[in-house]
Amino acid sequence: MTNYADPNAYPVDGRGVTFSYAFFSPKHLGTGQFYLMAIANKDGKPLDGGRSYRLNVPANPPVRLYWSATAYDHATHALIREMPKSDCSSLTPGLTKNADGSMDIYFGPKAPAGKEANWVPTTNIGEFEVLFRFYGPEKPLFDKTWKLGIEEVM
Repeated sequence: MTNYADPNAYPVDGRGVTFSYAFFSPKHLGTGQFYLMAIANKDGKPLDGGRSYRLNVPANPPVRLYWSATAYDHATHALIREMPKSDCSSLTPGLTKNADGSMDIYFGPKAPAGKEANWVPTTNIGEFEVLFRFYGPEKPLFDKTWKLGIEEVM
């Protein structure tokens, strides 16, 4: 058992709230960044690192610069240990698009065949969370005319 596993030994929730207030940015069109976090699937169940999920990023993401999706260990809010990579972004080499211009980002212990560039590895030792960052966010994000797809268990 680590200190992170006992909520009374280390104030993880309090630190998380403090981090959110201090570092999550307000809405500024075209500048700065804006973050969305996913901690559960479409059924409200926590994201399980031993299962596989798909996040659909619709065509024309509303960013001036780029977007990224990063997986974190839910127990520590740190990067998942001993993974070959922790994120996928619009700058990732070899990222494949769907016929409609959208992109599927996969999270799980194994990459889907032929989709390695679109995959973010997780581990089966616990829950994880995904932080989706918009760098240079634009109006369709804030007026909700552009929305991320929902993570689906594969």
